[in-house]
Amino acid sequence: MAGRLATFLKDAWAKLPVLLASFTIGGLTVILPTLSPFTKYATMINQAMPYNYPVPL
Repeated sequence: MAGRLATFLKDAWAKLPVLLASFTIGGLTVILPTLSPFTKYATMINQAMPYNYPVPL
């Protein structure tokens, strides 16, 4: 399985390097924000802040 994947990636890189690079960058933009420590702290801040502020009537 890994050998076939390696062969496919090697052939794809030889034929269409721009397309393979764009798919790689696109995939990383989906995966990396979930692994970022900033996501954790942004979530904690958003949970601590009230959604509705009291307004005097």
